Amino acid sequence: MPTVDGMEETRTSYHSELEELRSLVVRLGASVIEAVPRATAVLLAGDLEGADYLVQSDDEIDARAHEVESRTFEILALQAPVAGELRQLVSILKITSDLERSADLAVNICKAARRIYGKEIDPVLRGLISKMSEQAEQLYQAAINSFAENDAATAAAIEDMDSFLDALHRQFIQAIFETHAREKMDLQLAVQLAIVARFYERIGDHAVNVGERVRFALTGWKPELRAIERQRQRDATGEFPLPRN
Repeated sequence: MPTVDGMEETRTSYHSELEELRSLVVRLGASVIEAVPRATAVLLAGDLEGADYLVQSDDEIDARAHEVESRTFEILALQAPVAGELRQLVSILKITSDLERSADLAVNICKAARRIYGKEIDPVLRGLISKMSEQAEQLYQAAINSFAENDAATAAAIEDMDSFLDALHRQFIQAIFETHAREKMDLQLAVQLAIVARFYERIGDHAVNVGERVRFALTGWKPELRAIERQRQRDATGEFPLPRN
């Protein structure tokens, strides 16, 4: 039977492993935050060399994400955490997945830059791309800070912050239609830029996911509870949303 000293030593080792794991997640998040403006610079400058570098560096991010996941599973198996510690480890697994996918989206922006190389992007669209990039970066910075600092309030505010990025996305799509209608942009470029805008929006969505995982880890709050509450309200009032055509 383990002695008291042995149990205390085991718990100390466990908490040390958990803090190291959290540090790995923060560093991985910092890489994603850095990748977003770099991918945007590649896109706006038509930088093929920079695009190649970011595409190739994605292997390193994938490997680091895999390390985080492997170490998390090891802790789950060996330490049998409960309550808040278990929520934290489960959240780390999901946050790591969101980070990896966001890095993939930054890579996709670079691949789009390759496909439209040599084509001129309208100044209005360039400005909106820069704004979408800045907002996506800010969302992720807030999300990672909320994780690093165990800040549930900041984590809860990220979804509202994302509404601005969604508005920029809609504005960008409208600007694409208007520019194409004036015959100032060919169809291939219009399609690729619309896809790029979607990449930025999805990066923002993943930042929102990270914030939700942080809230779950700290408080046990689950994002699906909002849908349940909305359904309860509809059941109580008899009001249901109209079907979309």
